[in-house]
Amino acid sequence: MTVDGKITTRNFSPVDFTSREDKMHLFRQRALADAVLIGYKTLRLDNVRLGVPDELRQARRKRGQTPAPLRVIVSNEGKIDNRLKIFQSDPATAGRVIIFSTRRMPKKFQTPLRREAILHLSKSEHVDLAGMLQTLRDEYKVRTVACEGGATLFRSLLERGLIDQLNLTIAPYLFGGAGAPTLTGLSKRFLPASVHCTLTGMRVIGDECFLTYRIKPKSKL
Repeated sequence: MTVDGKITTRNFSPVDFTSREDKMHLFRQRALADAVLIGYKTLRLDNVRLGVPDELRQARRKRGQTPAPLRVIVSNEGKIDNRLKIFQSDPATAGRVIIFSTRRMPKKFQTPLRREAILHLSKSEHVDLAGMLQTLRDEYKVRTVACEGGATLFRSLLERGLIDQLNLTIAPYLFGGAGAPTLTGLSKRFLPASVHCTLTGMRVIGDECFLTYRIKPKSKL
């Protein structure tokens, strides 16, 4: 995020204001996980494959992991474009795609998506995030999940006490304005409970600061 706490511009443009080291840091964190999680709005805007570089795939094999983490998309409405880049890469090397959505997903989207991904559609209006994580654990043997946003998904996980670590890079920029989202989005509401962060790591490379926090729910606001 920027020095004033913005994670993107008011137009929600893809992040391009961080260094190559930050992007490699992201890849390394992604490669450590059994699954990488992303909300559909962020996926659509950034249009990323969520893969890992070849050298990190080799490191995963040495650790006894699959070549790449599972790629998990969350969408309540399920109107997911199957032409995005994430569906154009080989699952054998880039990781299988799993979609958690609801029965609100139109049939015209379900048919093409079933050819590209594994669908988990719940009967509720919204994806049960705790249930999703339980399914990943029980059915796919996932132990570590890396969430790459966006802010709405991160906030939802945070509100439910489902985040235990935050990897944060502070970039040397100021954006200003009320229309650009912070880590917890654009909501003017406080979180249901304050969240205590314990700093466990800090590195400074160039003008960027790389922080690692352990997170646990705290007292009510």
